[in-house]
Amino acid sequence: MKTVLITGCSSGFGLDTARLFVARGWKVVVTMRTPRADLLPTSDNLRVLALDVTDAQSIREALDAAGPIDVLVNNAGIGMLGALEGTPMPTVRDVFETNTFGTIALTQAVLPQMRARRAGVVVNVTSTVTLRPSPLLSVYTASKAAVNAFTESLALELALHGVQVRLVLPGRAPDTRFGENARPRMAESFPPAYEALAQDVFADWQKQTLVTQSADVAEAVWRAATDPSCPMRLPAGADAEQLAAQV
Repeated sequence: MKTVLITGCSSGFGLDTARLFVARGWKVVVTMRTPRADLLPTSDNLRVLALDVTDAQSIREALDAAGPIDVLVNNAGIGMLGALEGTPMPTVRDVFETNTFGTIALTQAVLPQMRARRAGVVVNVTSTVTLRPSPLLSVYTASKAAVNAFTESLALELALHGVQVRLVLPGRAPDTRFGENARPRMAESFPPAYEALAQDVFADWQKQTLVTQSADVAEAVWRAATDPSCPMRLPAGADAEQLAAQV
């Protein structure tokens, strides 16, 4: 039985991905900063561990407890909505610590075991905003675009060692907690000069009819993890697929 470790499973993409892998018979290691086993089905093949991807000791402890990992899904992330002019640099660093450096750090920690076995898959979840940027998402987009570039280079780096690296790009997903999670970092990020732009952007988002559901992302992650012939980049969701076909 293969084992997948998934980060950021308290809601949205991570939670639905964990449920899917459990339903399809995998051993699943679910991680989140504050563990909540009640969010997931009861299963002998499921473990819930505490993991803060920005903390080196937390990473070591989680991997020691998890044991050998066949697939790593780097899904943990935080949102950021706001005009750059009003965004404090500590907030910028906070976003990059989780979205970018956390992904890199956890991947680096898992790779020795995969390389030694000459087998394994790393799946990084980013966003289609890296394909068609939106205003007021400059910091978030930069943090995810860095992961895109990291993934593409890493795929070449690990190919000779039998380890595959994949990228899943979800579209806009109203059934996740992106906005809720971003709100604490929005307070200072909308100077008066950008309020009109913010209203226009939010209104445009409300008009969009094609969206991504968490289940779409879970299926894309499943394919990335289990189909050796799939492309390195996988758009997830109707809007993501439409956008990917245009760029």
